[in-house]
Amino acid sequence: MTATAATARAHPLDPLTGDEIAAAVATVREAHDPGSRFRFVTVTLLEPEKSELASWQEGDPFRRLAELVVLDPVTEGAYEGVVDVGARDFVRWERLPDGVQPAIAVEEYELCERLVRDHPDFRAALASRGVAEEDLPLVTIDPVPPGNFGYEEELGRRVCRALAWIRPYPDGNSYARPLEGIVGLVDLHKGEVLRIDDNGAVPIPPGTGEFRNGHVGPMRDDLKPLEIVQPEGPSFTIEGNLIRWQRWSFRAGFTAREGLVLHTLAYDGRPVMHRASFCEMAVPYGDPSPNRYIQGPFDIGENNIGTLANALELGCDCLGEIRYLDAWVVNSKGEPVRMPNAICIHEEDFGLLWKHWDFRNGETEVRRSRRFVISMISTVGNYDYGFYWYLYQDGMIEAEVKATGIMSTAAVPPGEVPRHGTLVDEGLNAMIHQHFFSARLDLDVDGPENSVYEVETVATPPERNPFGNAFETVRTPVRRESEAARDVNPLQSRTWYVVNENRRNAWGQPTAYRLVPGEVVRAFALPGSPLTKRAAFTQHQVWFTAYHPRERFAAGDYPNQHAGGAGLPAYQAQDRALENTDVVMWVTLGHHHVPRPEDWPVMPVARLGFVLKPHGFFDRNPSLDVPPPHPAHCHH
Repeated sequence: MTATAATARAHPLDPLTGDEIAAAVATVREAHDPGSRFRFVTVTLLEPEKSELASWQEGDPFRRLAELVVLDPVTEGAYEGVVDVGARDFVRWERLPDGVQPAIAVEEYELCERLVRDHPDFRAALASRGVAEEDLPLVTIDPVPPGNFGYEEELGRRVCRALAWIRPYPDGNSYARPLEGIVGLVDLHKGEVLRIDDNGAVPIPPGTGEFRNGHVGPMRDDLKPLEIVQPEGPSFTIEGNLIRWQRWSFRAGFTAREGLVLHTLAYDGRPVMHRASFCEMAVPYGDPSPNRYIQGPFDIGENNIGTLANALELGCDCLGEIRYLDAWVVNSKGEPVRMPNAICIHEEDFGLLWKHWDFRNGETEVRRSRRFVISMISTVGNYDYGFYWYLYQDGMIEAEVKATGIMSTAAVPPGEVPRHGTLVDEGLNAMIHQHFFSARLDLDVDGPENSVYEVETVATPPERNPFGNAFETVRTPVRRESEAARDVNPLQSRTWYVVNENRRNAWGQPTAYRLVPGEVVRAFALPGSPLTKRAAFTQHQVWFTAYHPRERFAAGDYPNQHAGGAGLPAYQAQDRALENTDVVMWVTLGHHHVPRPEDWPVMPVARLGFVLKPHGFFDRNPSLDVPPPHPAHCHH
């Protein structure tokens, strides 16, 4: 993903280079923005439609199209356009409807922080809490996406809220000391503070929340070195963005909004999935106080999580024989920004793959599992999120999110026991909250014509079950979108199969992949609440839609300040058929976080994810040909 000339690109799905981003921006400036007043939110490859890719052959010419979203602070509007970066010409350019607010750019958050910090009402609120003028450099301000609560003063404005903390010392943990009761509201287009609310001071917690090496006492001294060594190099190959490992192949992609994307995933050349990404997330907090009810960010759709990707480090974020890919995004000035080491690629030992000991003759056959890992980590304010995709030698696919970082905190009066959180330090409340993630999986199991079945296990009826021991699976077709918002039921072992009825294995069964759900939870925001309307994807754990190239995001294209109803409910309202057609599966993960003292001052990783398992896709165990472990690795 490093910058190269557009003519050197090998595949239409390769992400935009820095040069291509610059060309797209220049095209917009020349035609529509001679005064350079626009703020650029995203400049991303407009991926070719599946029909175009199906007919494309290596070496064929192709157009490189950049999809742009820009803001015009002067007219307080937003535009969406598509530019042919090779021809420097427009395919499409249109103003978005009034009230539509694209994601908030990093530079807008910085503007929000500066405006609030300098406002006299904010300074007065600090003074009322005993924060002296010389302590102002210790104050930190976290901008918060505003949501949509129907407030008249926010209609038609591009706004952002702000909360405040104060560090115990210049490089300390600000989340240890909330400046409770101060809430700012900023108009980002006008560049002005609309108001600073002071809902009443609460004593500043005295703790430091220190967690850094050298600040928390002596380190453990009983850990011996652990080295991951591959003397002959890794077993995968990378050619541009094309990655091959074992019998798997796919293309790595990256967008400013989603971050890591997988394209054209295939096993032994057989298509399994056209595209996979985490397309949305919502983090609703359960505190109804006037200071905290506003917290419920959509960190992908409102914050463009790809722009917040870390530069990953060998031995820290990734371990072993590592390869990295860079990525390119745009800042609000329209400048291409290179993100080094945004994606980490490696393989790792994963314990037993399969084993059998024949007790009659004493012979043992054992294989160790190795899995392929491609990942990225983004930091969104206080939280850090790792997004991992794993490929296995037996044809299994796994997606995992690792949540860590620092919990969002509020101050409580001395002696108060928080009702909507956990006391984790003196006067410090870590609020109860949830993390919901939506993964969009454009499955093409042995081709694009797929069908969907919901499968449960039930006890066989008594007339066919004379001894009461029998049970069986029941397959129910999911024929239309109107019946395709589904919920998990682990007590029935409920699962979903995406099936190709046109392809059969050696035993006459249609080839399929099935979903194995992971951690889920219901959303506890009340029906009809602003959060529930805006994050409707949290109401069900599995959704199916018929493929459409414009239906990409679970909460819609522009969730920032949206009143709700966009995304999956709108897609399914078309009630398209789901039989023998191109099917998209949307999986909702839910992590329910009741904070613990053990999560403070930095949170151990919480893991959640799901698995896609082949079911009849192969005639037998596809990992039989994995060689036995090297004798040097087996000590008897």
